[in-house]
Amino acid sequence: MSATADHAEERTNPAAKLGFEPGQVVQEIGYDDDVEQELREGIEAVIGQELVDEDYDDVADVVLLWFRDEDGDLTDALVDAIGLIEEGGQIWLMTPKTGREGYIEPSEINEAAQTAGLSQTRSINAGKDWTGSRLATPKPGKR
Repeated sequence: MSATADHAEERTNPAAKLGFEPGQVVQEIGYDDDVEQELREGIEAVIGQELVDEDYDDVADVVLLWFRDEDGDLTDALVDAIGLIEEGGQIWLMTPKTGREGYIEPSEINEAAQTAGLSQTRSINAGKDWTGSRLATPKPGKR
């Protein structure tokens, strides 16, 4: 694929810029009818299969975690998500944008990530109502 085609795909498929790869298993947590459907469909198009749900009983490459302020303790949710992914995997934390119902302060996200042993590596606009934060687990062998 040419660089121009790559850029065109990024404009038409919001998931293309998130680093998903064909064949990855992406486990979705916190799905509800308020999530960004276009982003979900874009991820499925990139990975070439459907997202797996909360009942998936194997490890995933990536967790897509939709989280709102009223969903409970963010640190606990992140710790639970870490247990669902391969060592060195990543979590895409999707939270409502500023001013939207369920909004979470960026400082709270950062604190919860650090407490859970994750590092925030990137933030993106994940659609009309959602912001995404890429959270990485420590590299294997590094503590």
